[in-house]
Amino acid sequence: MAWNEPGGSKGKDPWGGGSEQGPPDLDEILKKLREKFGGLFGGRGGDGAGGSGAPQAGPMGIAAVIGALLLFWALSGIYIVDEGKRGVVTQFGAFHDITGPGPHWHARFIQSVEKVNVDQIRSVELGFDSRSESIMLTQDENIIEVKLSLQYKVKDARNYLFNVRDPDSVLRQAAESAIREVVGKSTLDKVITTGRTEIAASTMRLLQQILDHYKVGLELTSVNMQKAQAPEQVQDAFADAVKAREDEQRLKNEAEAYANDILPKARGAAARRVEEANAYKAKVIAEAEGEAARFESILAEYKQAPEVTRERLYLDAMEAVMRRSSTVMVDVEGGNNLLYLPLDQILKRQLPGEYGNGLGLPSPPLLPSTPPSVKESGKRIRDNLRNREVR
Repeated sequence: MAWNEPGGSKGKDPWGGGSEQGPPDLDEILKKLREKFGGLFGGRGGDGAGGSGAPQAGPMGIAAVIGALLLFWALSGIYIVDEGKRGVVTQFGAFHDITGPGPHWHARFIQSVEKVNVDQIRSVELGFDSRSESIMLTQDENIIEVKLSLQYKVKDARNYLFNVRDPDSVLRQAAESAIREVVGKSTLDKVITTGRTEIAASTMRLLQQILDHYKVGLELTSVNMQKAQAPEQVQDAFADAVKAREDEQRLKNEAEAYANDILPKARGAAARRVEEANAYKAKVIAEAEGEAARFESILAEYKQAPEVTRERLYLDAMEAVMRRSSTVMVDVEGGNNLLYLPLDQILKRQLPGEYGNGLGLPSPPLLPSTPPSVKESGKRIRDNLRNREVR
């Protein structure tokens, strides 16, 4: 049964009072607290009658309070710099030091620390938000729309925080100035077609020089041309010009391919003609030398026996002439009749198996060697001719 219920143990009040005792006096509680604090600082509290009741601070208490404040101040000056960041310490607002990753301490209320991420890759785009940034003029006085994308990071935390008021804005303005200068020194064809990579590299190099000159504390990692085209007002005409340029390049490539195909053939044919000419030259020279040597040998024989040599030459010439003829007409001196020798018919009758079986076919081709019958006929003709000459 609870102590405050009817019939309960009213003498067991946990507050030390009986059932008729009221709530504790607030003044009494404050008085006890003052006495305790007064004992802590080495003084004594008032007695409630003649004393003032205010605690009197002692040397030990003051030292304890000062030590506690100094400990709190020292602990509050500890800070940690994460990996990839730098801590820029300022003292009374002026630059003091740069700290690397790890735990460090600074004098609080005298020094302050601002952490800067130097490994973070940041990006800015030029020409996507404002049309005035993207419209530029080329060297050949053509208007072109260029959109640029840049990536950068902090190179020097001190310069980034103290040298310029807004480094990102300075970077944007310097990038616009650099790209306009590079595009202004390039032609339209170069910007649109083959020179985009070169223009991006030149812009990156020039922009980095500007940033280093102003000591912005930023380092470019990449510069990319996202878009390079003519404005919308002349887009159709520009597309036609690009198509004509592509057709021109295609025709040039086809012409080069044709030239690469036909020139080797022509060179080969020319080399073959030269070799044939050289071979013909060597052949003619050899034949001429052979004829000259033969003539010299015949001349030597002719000097020894002129008549015999002359007759042999005549007979050889007649044999060569008559070998090519299929019909021979023989005129005998002192006779009135003209002898006709149809050699083609004689050959057909004597060689039926080889030249058409006597069916009246055309004359046979010249043989590499004269048949025996032809040789005999030729011999008789030569005898007649010899007799004619003798007479």
